[in-house]
Amino acid sequence: MGQPNNAFEAVRIGVVSISDRASTGVYEDKGLPALQDWLGRAVRNPVTWVPRLIADERELIARTLRELVDEEGCHLVLTTGGTGPALRDVTPEATLDVADKEMPGFGEQMRQISLRFVPTAILSRQTAVIRKQALILNLPGQPKSIAETLEGLRDDEGKSIVPGIFAAVPYCIDLIGGPYIETNAAVCDAFRPKSARRPTPA
Repeated sequence: MGQPNNAFEAVRIGVVSISDRASTGVYEDKGLPALQDWLGRAVRNPVTWVPRLIADERELIARTLRELVDEEGCHLVLTTGGTGPALRDVTPEATLDVADKEMPGFGEQMRQISLRFVPTAILSRQTAVIRKQALILNLPGQPKSIAETLEGLRDDEGKSIVPGIFAAVPYCIDLIGGPYIETNAAVCDAFRPKSARRPTPA
């Protein structure tokens, strides 16, 4: 279950870990594996990954995001790291630098989920934007927080209490002209209005 099916449209996903220390080899990057692990379980489409590990530099981040959308043709780009209030945390600013439209609901929902765990979630500045026909999402830096914000919260029986942000991602990508993304409902049940649903390939 959850394995890519060739009947589904191909998707190009950019994943960007933003960390001065990881990008220079001071410690092992955990952001890229965390992003690819969760998305690999959630998305049923065949995925081409376009990974980047870069330093906390505003112009470098913006240039990387432009490259992933404009040159690599990514339909979805997820970043991890650099969203706090520290002086070197400039990921949201760089993301807004490349935006055609801002999508503030994603950041609001991420903070609502994280506040269930830590009061310092109000210090997080994650945002989301649309550039051309791609959605760019800023995620937290910790692997556990990445999974929580994407997947949401469930009770002991596995029932969704608070929807994760990824539930809205496939329909958003539909609306901006991207591929039709199918999800593994056991990981993330994507929401679409009935009029926007297609039959699921066998």
